[in-house]
Amino acid sequence: MITADYHVHSKFSSDSESTMESMIEKAISLGMERICFTDHMDYDFPVYNGYTFVFDPDEYFDTLNILKVRYQDKIKVLIGVELGLQPYLVDRYHQLLSKYPFDFAIGSSHLVNGIDPYRKEYWEGKSKEEGMRRYFQSIIDNVKTFKDFQIYGHLDYAIRYAPDTNEGYTYERFSTIIDTMLKTIIEHDKGIEINTSGFKYGLGHPHPHSDIVRRYKELGGELITIGSDGHKPEHLGYDFKKAEELLLSLGFRYYTVFEKMKPIFIKLN
Repeated sequence: MITADYHVHSKFSSDSESTMESMIEKAISLGMERICFTDHMDYDFPVYNGYTFVFDPDEYFDTLNILKVRYQDKIKVLIGVELGLQPYLVDRYHQLLSKYPFDFAIGSSHLVNGIDPYRKEYWEGKSKEEGMRRYFQSIIDNVKTFKDFQIYGHLDYAIRYAPDTNEGYTYERFSTIIDTMLKTIIEHDKGIEINTSGFKYGLGHPHPHSDIVRRYKELGGELITIGSDGHKPEHLGYDFKKAEELLLSLGFRYYTVFEKMKPIFIKLN
């Protein structure tokens, strides 16, 4: 049983209204041993519907430090962050992580050339192939320029919003750039996550696609966290059983959690 959710959002993220207490209580009810909050910090994100995706780090740490103590006998509460990476933001994110003692940092691509693949305009004038290749290239560029995160999040997030969503989407279709992406991640001592929100969105696979996780293992990748990308209590631990079965079927024997930015390997049952 996977007992750690390492991609969790709260009302500190613009796209969530959930209190941290509600998320923690749900995690406890599921038998979780760890919950790591990874609220969005996306500097220079275009303001859509009032969403800024930036929180006050002092308030964030003050709140979580209180909750860590309050729930210490029931669950371990970790302080993480999901960074919306863009190469020119390297110095700002380095300053953030140097100033505050985060346990864990996810690097994510939410913007490509300033546009979120969630937005229709990202796909205008381009095919699914071109849109996805640009997205994968953004990950390669970010990994090469920023060193302070541990895990790259939802590697194929953009496929949720592609024309015809994931119809016809396979590893083989994008194998050359996916291999470059995975090799770059491994060469820079970073890991990936199994983000189970792909199941929640009806894609039939996690983020990234199961075949990408398989290829990561074949290339020598070992660091892998499990996260629901939960924005509501009911999202916590979403389809973690499927994630565990996938990992075991691919030959993984451990999954990873982080404390003070250091990996801890937990044996899969």
